[in-house]
Amino acid sequence: MSMKRCGGELRSRQARKVVCKSTDNGPGALEVREEIQNLVIIGSGPAGYTAAIYAARANMRPLVLEGYQAGGVRGGQLMTTTEVENFPGFPEGITGPDLMDKMRQQAERWGAELITEDVEFVDLESRPFLIRSTDTEVRAHSIIIATGATAKRLGIPSEEEFWNNGISACAVCDGASSNYRQQELAVVGGGDTAAEEALYLTKYGKKVHLLVRGEKMRASAAMQDRVLGHEKVQVHFNTGVSDAYGDKKGLAGLLLRDTKTGEERKLDVRGLFYGIGHQPNSHIIEGQVELDDKGYVKVRHGVSTNVEGVFAAGDIHDVEWRQAITAAGSGCMAALSAERYLAASGLLIEYHQQEKQQVANEQEHKNGKTVGLPPGFDPTADRHKGEQALRKLYHESDRLLVVLYTSSSCGPCRTLKPIFSKVADEFTGKLHFVEIDVEEDAQIAQAGGITGTPTVQLFKNKERLHHLPGVKMKREYRQLIEAAL
Repeated sequence: MSMKRCGGELRSRQARKVVCKSTDNGPGALEVREEIQNLVIIGSGPAGYTAAIYAARANMRPLVLEGYQAGGVRGGQLMTTTEVENFPGFPEGITGPDLMDKMRQQAERWGAELITEDVEFVDLESRPFLIRSTDTEVRAHSIIIATGATAKRLGIPSEEEFWNNGISACAVCDGASSNYRQQELAVVGGGDTAAEEALYLTKYGKKVHLLVRGEKMRASAAMQDRVLGHEKVQVHFNTGVSDAYGDKKGLAGLLLRDTKTGEERKLDVRGLFYGIGHQPNSHIIEGQVELDDKGYVKVRHGVSTNVEGVFAAGDIHDVEWRQAITAAGSGCMAALSAERYLAASGLLIEYHQQEKQQVANEQEHKNGKTVGLPPGFDPTADRHKGEQALRKLYHESDRLLVVLYTSSSCGPCRTLKPIFSKVADEFTGKLHFVEIDVEEDAQIAQAGGITGTPTVQLFKNKERLHHLPGVKMKREYRQLIEAAL
């Protein structure tokens, strides 16, 4: 990997980031920042964003490495949640992705710098601490770990065969696919997550089977009432999933087993969605920070780890409550604890930036701008949107055609859009980039074989070169585009 060294005299404490001098201006250069940060927050979600808000308001100018693909998506588990009805301040409820967007904007407003990259390496033995992400290397006097937890998988024999082709861990992301509309679907799990996914899928499926391993559900009383009283949901107790089977269209059904009698039976469904819990994303600090036997961070005084200057917030240490509001509360505690630690150690540097600086936000919106079809359709423009633009360019464009399929309710789509947009910007004049909303343009999505969002497809001369479901690393997209050109 090529290196880009950042340094020199910091001319202004109001500067949002250190100016970098690069020996390699090509894509994929590693930016090495020489200025030591007060605080680096690893992760996002309600814990990471709340920590960023409090730290930024304390003039600490935190750097937030939000995550991109490892451990889920930017914004955490709420990015794959539908309605959040118990977060204070929203009497009518709010979707998980909308809540995370508002928290992110608030952190940016107060001066936090947010980078959508995965952290790949952390050295907590050196002082200052060393943190290396996908494209950035930085040192910091304190760290907040807010990496959350990731949805578990069943591990059935046919799981990989049908993954993103009938099996999914995110009903909100994939439920709107034409493959699931008016089909019988299944959700496995007995808690609030499984119940919520089952209810969400009733908007699209003909019938939803909720498969519960035990004799009763673990979901809250309110969620149980909704599920058990819904005419399109059938709950199967004492039911486990042994395997899946399919046909040329993808998943066709499940092999079920009665957990009491061992009796096996088949259930014909076109989709299986997991709602079976989570595992902590603690692999990057394993062996450096004390963990319990399940991988959760052990904390003292609420958020302090066994390493001085390293704090934990949210689901990475919460084995009991696991709520958005408790995660936000621990993010607040972690930021205040980091500020106290830095002040007591004589390491705190205050940055008095302007309140409403929104450079990064404006740039993100600029990168995400698209243009539509006639009147005003310009085939020489790089960016387009909608089914008609795609059909026209598919038949007439002599450039590489890159299509991004998303849906409005898909949290990972919100993460991928600005990132992929920046990758596309590196190839100005060399490709056509088209965005398709699978709910607005369901027919073209079905024709393209889209079974979940986000999905990226690459075409050249009417030939499909690549079909990429889910969120990939930036370098993967970049390499495939370069090879196709």
